[in-house]
Amino acid sequence: MEVELGYGKGTVWVNVDESGLLGVLEPASIEDSGLSERQEIESALSNPVNSPRLESMVKPGEKITVITSDITRPCPSYKVLPPLMEELGRAGVRDDDITVVFALGSHRKHTEEEMKKLVGENIYSRYSCIDLDVGDCVNIGVTKRKTPVDVFRPVVEADRRICVGNIEYHYFAGYSGGAKAILPGVCTKDAIQANHRMMVRDDAVTGTLETNPLRCDIDEVSDLISIDFILNVVLDPHEKIIKAVAGHYIDAHREGCHFLDSLYKIIIDEPADIVIVSPGGFPKDINMYQAQKALDNARHAVREGGVIIWVASCSEGFGSAVFEKWIRGADSPDQIIEDIQKNFELGGHKAAAIAMTLKKAGIFLVSDLDGDLVRSIFLKPFADVAEAQEEVYRLLGTDAKTLLMPYGGSTLPVLK
Repeated sequence: MEVELGYGKGTVWVNVDESGLLGVLEPASIEDSGLSERQEIESALSNPVNSPRLESMVKPGEKITVITSDITRPCPSYKVLPPLMEELGRAGVRDDDITVVFALGSHRKHTEEEMKKLVGENIYSRYSCIDLDVGDCVNIGVTKRKTPVDVFRPVVEADRRICVGNIEYHYFAGYSGGAKAILPGVCTKDAIQANHRMMVRDDAVTGTLETNPLRCDIDEVSDLISIDFILNVVLDPHEKIIKAVAGHYIDAHREGCHFLDSLYKIIIDEPADIVIVSPGGFPKDINMYQAQKALDNARHAVREGGVIIWVASCSEGFGSAVFEKWIRGADSPDQIIEDIQKNFELGGHKAAAIAMTLKKAGIFLVSDLDGDLVRSIFLKPFADVAEAQEEVYRLLGTDAKTLLMPYGGSTLPVLK
């Protein structure tokens, strides 16, 4: 069988003998709603979950902050924002009273061209569009779990806050979307570190909500600063909007999560000897920091002592100086795990997650990175997938069983 995997802005092909193939983990078939992407968004705005319509909620003269995703996320803000802005316009809100804030979290700032690409030329020219500035944040309190909530001043000073994003699996926050636009989206490094420190807990895992302490901490932010409305979307593997939810920051988000599960949570009969996984291409494999999410999902599908072939371009390298320091500075994966438990540091958590995967399986990396660099971080480099397969068959035998994950950042394997 030949399967196409996303790789950077292109694709690569993988060949697997069908006799050794346990399956290709792809989303469930999607029933066509008959709505265009725009109509899906408009339908969600017209039928908000446990909330008044936005146009009846906001008032002329109010300052509105719309918080949306940065360039490392697949959220198509250029599609989502226009219907939202039109709804605000119908409520009498002036363009000058609306600010679009890019939720950078711990990520780098955008160039002007990147901002235009994210929201579209029309939105960029009509509304103020700004990046998070961690040097201009306000402490608004502390959560029950002792997370200091330091939020970007324009967000705090707004009369209304609207969170925009996409919902997908997150390897320790459970799911993206919802209040995550606030924490970590527009918070300081200290706030993010305090929240993300809980990732080492056994109950901070992908696909969980009410039992996930890290997600509960994120959702509690609304007790300190109101989230007036959310507009979240679920994307298909080709990043087309197939579902939009709007309204209450918890209830609408949960509806979106349930829809995601119906498509992307996949039951498997047994773990595989080999898992070949791609995050799905750009921007999900723009750097190792982002591509790691797919690796973590693959960890749920591989057996102890198996091998994950991780197909990720990582054209921008590590994606985080701190992450690079942690993974390149350690003598062993065990050291990373021990160190993160003693001294959690944002960025180091990604290194720890990779180290935890290495405790279960070998990792063969097919990427654009230098081979010596890859070897220095405890992974085995390969020029292409076929070369990696040849090596893994040599190690595990030609009868080794394979699972393919073309959309590893989105699909969550769950053992029966």
